[in-house]
Amino acid sequence: MGNIAVKEEVTAEQILAGAEKIGKLAEAEAKEAERNATISENVINLIKETQISRLMLPKKYGGPQIDLHTFAKMVRTVANYNISAAWLTYLYPLHNVLPSYLPPKGRDEIVNQGGLICDVFAAVGKAEKDGDGYRISGTWNFASGCLYSDWIGVGVAIQFDDQEKPEVCLPILKASDIQIVENWDTFGLRGSGSNQVIADNVYVPMERILRLNAADRTGRPPEEEYDKDYPLYHVPFFPAFYLGFPNMALGGAERILSEFKTLTEKRVRLMDGVRESESPRSQRVLAEMTTEFHTAEALMDKYIRLLENYEKDGKKTGRAEFFAIRTKIIKICTDIAVRALLTLGGAALYKGGTMELFIRDILSVATHKTSLYEDSVAAYGKEVFGFDGEVRG
Repeated sequence: MGNIAVKEEVTAEQILAGAEKIGKLAEAEAKEAERNATISENVINLIKETQISRLMLPKKYGGPQIDLHTFAKMVRTVANYNISAAWLTYLYPLHNVLPSYLPPKGRDEIVNQGGLICDVFAAVGKAEKDGDGYRISGTWNFASGCLYSDWIGVGVAIQFDDQEKPEVCLPILKASDIQIVENWDTFGLRGSGSNQVIADNVYVPMERILRLNAADRTGRPPEEEYDKDYPLYHVPFFPAFYLGFPNMALGGAERILSEFKTLTEKRVRLMDGVRESESPRSQRVLAEMTTEFHTAEALMDKYIRLLENYEKDGKKTGRAEFFAIRTKIIKICTDIAVRALLTLGGAALYKGGTMELFIRDILSVATHKTSLYEDSVAAYGKEVFGFDGEVRG
């Protein structure tokens, strides 16, 4: 896949125009992506060409270093056309900032190589000390976008000499050292290509091992002199990292509202012969869904403000509060999707339609471990009463 030349700095308008192109291409190829269980290389190339894969890199490496509002809007724009494509258009630029928390040597090696990164945070692998690095082994599922990645981060727990307990880490391996098992055959998000990856005794030097606990605790790279202007060094690591999930749900729900209105305007109920757009039934449903959507939008704005003001506010916003706000947004969008389906009735059940694809994908976003509403409110309830919510964001 090789290095990609850094172009001149892009504007927010250019970024959003690029997101529009990615979304439209992915929508045109949606059926093919469903069959292949991955978006195409055409879409991947467009993610690179628009510089979206480099959006959140520090300026030192040529990244435009955009603000969180623009990044969120970019994800939502793609999701309005295809949520699977939005999944990767969100994850690639976020994963590509992971080296920003590595020692400079590892950071330079990965970023300057110019390829894409995927990861699996779940610490299910094993690490054995070998000189100045570690030998990594294990099997990880849900490696979204691994088919097009040059680097793959995999979760392991490592016992360091300076820590009492094992520390969750993300060794970043070369994709050429990893076996990919194409087992992604799911109900939704089929185009994300979230396959299984296997590492067998792969050596990783210490400079390519991201200490997630430290990154989350400090929000900084390991060296004392770092780029003070880099926005991601001033926000909590995981709540910022998970920003894309609710925006995918928002983009998808916005499309469902549009599709619902279009389908309802054409619909006449056989039972009474009334045009449904003229019926208080569907008028009320659309009005309620739309106001709920505005509630979700307002929560998203609050979430980003809490991130941006995190240090100024004295870091008082708890991780469980971020978790609860994010999952509430996703729950509202999921409820909109289900209500739209149930109101449209049996005619919406046929496979291959836009409504079916978006409903499946929004429900699938809601199944991600960082999107589970019941987990989030349980943790937030603890936090409100002064207990540790025991979540990382």
